[in-house]
Amino acid sequence: MVQPKPILLDVVIDSPGIKPADQAISVIKNRPSILVNINASYFRICISLGGQALLWKALIREKADISPTFDNLFLKLPSTAFFFLWCLSLILLLLLSILYAMRCIFHFNMVKAEFRHHVGVNYLFAPWISWLLLLQSAPSFIFRHKYSYGYVWWLLIIPVVALDVKVYGQWFTTEKRFLSMVANPTSQLSVIGNFVGAHAAIKMGWRETGTCLFTLGLAHYMVVFITLYQRLSGSNQLPTRLRPVFFQFVATPSMASLAWKSINGSFDIKCKMLFFLSLFLFTSLASRPKLFKKSVKEFSVAWWAFSYPLTFLALASTSYAQNVKYMLSLCGGPK
Repeated sequence: MVQPKPILLDVVIDSPGIKPADQAISVIKNRPSILVNINASYFRICISLGGQALLWKALIREKADISPTFDNLFLKLPSTAFFFLWCLSLILLLLLSILYAMRCIFHFNMVKAEFRHHVGVNYLFAPWISWLLLLQSAPSFIFRHKYSYGYVWWLLIIPVVALDVKVYGQWFTTEKRFLSMVANPTSQLSVIGNFVGAHAAIKMGWRETGTCLFTLGLAHYMVVFITLYQRLSGSNQLPTRLRPVFFQFVATPSMASLAWKSINGSFDIKCKMLFFLSLFLFTSLASRPKLFKKSVKEFSVAWWAFSYPLTFLALASTSYAQNVKYMLSLCGGPK
């Protein structure tokens, strides 16, 4: 979300009556609090780390079925490294969650401003997506009781559904919030939240619940995708430094293929269609480096928008590779 930068007290008037130490204290006091600067878009960092932890877990789980050769040596990933990555994700997510909760308490007007912003409102899904990814990638000894996973899942999915009802409802009922006016690549975060929730629900055997969330996400993904392709007024309201979020086009079909695989039980033709769509969109974006040239001149938290879409694509690629006999099948080889 783009917010006006808080004004810092950089000008110090030289006065014989004010000591340098007092001037320094005055500057520090007038600097903005971290609660003012932080917003929901920072949870993109946690989505990236949570996705990486899930990817490592998937590779570790499947490496036992692959005979050790020089070519697949990279699959022999130590489980301790995965555990440390998961712990790092947990610590960072807890820290950001505490800070953002304090922002909701002490700067609630800023949170309301995020909700009213056409980009910021989509990042309100990011904290819950982060927790759902961390839930799925959790080590097996964390949730030993079969019901504990379900309790946590419900606590996380209820806010996602509540945001769905509010945001999706505004898209076709509120005149100033029509999708054609506010659509931008970050609008796909709401869809990703449904796919991640569906993927997590199937782990508990809740097929009907997972199908419900998948249907909700797929219907709105089709609408958002078509709206963005039409390049209506809303899609042109994205600042230059936020252009990395165009990689959301890669993340959504990748996560959709994983969600459908968990529902169907296999990486069938529908999963492959979504996977190939994500590959095409990734190729289309990767072949246009000039589009992102200005957005990478200065470091920004928006750079994390490159990370988690590629992680989701890697997860889908891993699932595809595990369900295809020959790696050359992409070129029309035998299956």
